[in-house]
Amino acid sequence: MRTTIDITLKQASKAIDALSEASPGLSRQKIKDAMAKGACWWTHKGKRLRLRRATKQLKPGVRLQLFYDEKVLARKPENPVLLADLERYTVWFKPHGMLAQGSQWGDHCSLLRLAEVRVGRPCHLVHRLDADAAGLMLIAHDPKAAGALSQLFSGRTMTKHYKARVTGLMDAQNQLVDAPVEGKPAVSRVSTLEKNALEQTSLVQVSIETGRKHQIRRHLAALGHPIIGDRLYGRAAGVPLKLLAFHLEFDCPMNNRKMVFELPTELNTLRQN
Repeated sequence: MRTTIDITLKQASKAIDALSEASPGLSRQKIKDAMAKGACWWTHKGKRLRLRRATKQLKPGVRLQLFYDEKVLARKPENPVLLADLERYTVWFKPHGMLAQGSQWGDHCSLLRLAEVRVGRPCHLVHRLDADAAGLMLIAHDPKAAGALSQLFSGRTMTKHYKARVTGLMDAQNQLVDAPVEGKPAVSRVSTLEKNALEQTSLVQVSIETGRKHQIRRHLAALGHPIIGDRLYGRAAGVPLKLLAFHLEFDCPMNNRKMVFELPTELNTLRQN
């Protein structure tokens, strides 16, 4: 079942009462579950925010929306791994298939929400990583930290290394790829780490100077070596996308120290043989 409820309260009411009255096909328990999983939104002081508390007393004129999708709400979240806690930001391993942040249909399977529940602090997205990819992500815990860390990514002062298992035998040593992505400059550098003649695949390291959508996937496919498992730019292979963000390095604007984070061996699924 998939449905959307969009109402503007004519009188003061608890959120659960208003939604229940507007959606007789949904039980109160299902509505509460959907709210807890981030599928309910309300307007507050001109801002559109998620509303999780079913008993929240709302004033007349408040717009209330519920985006109910049984399939989305039934999904079970994977467990991200907390790798480091620096108080104002944390470092996480995001598994394959996990969204960085939720959608209007819910956020209970997103890294941002799971981190918020785990550490008990506000969470702010600093950068993105394809849902299909896995690897290192930073989550900030106050607006200033989020802004400072985001600037490292947008200002190209964040060193980012990825590993990818690609189709075919690829020979590359710091090969520059500067093909624009959606009309915007995009720069990647590719180096071969190993080749597997039996499987006809190669393991490569990619360092990116820009962070365009699907940049690595597009650039490797354009070179004739799409990433294994890339259903968009290559061929679906029944396995997760073989793309891993394994290294982040930057000068921390909060403590003025150089920080280096690498995936531990047990999480580095694309390590060399």
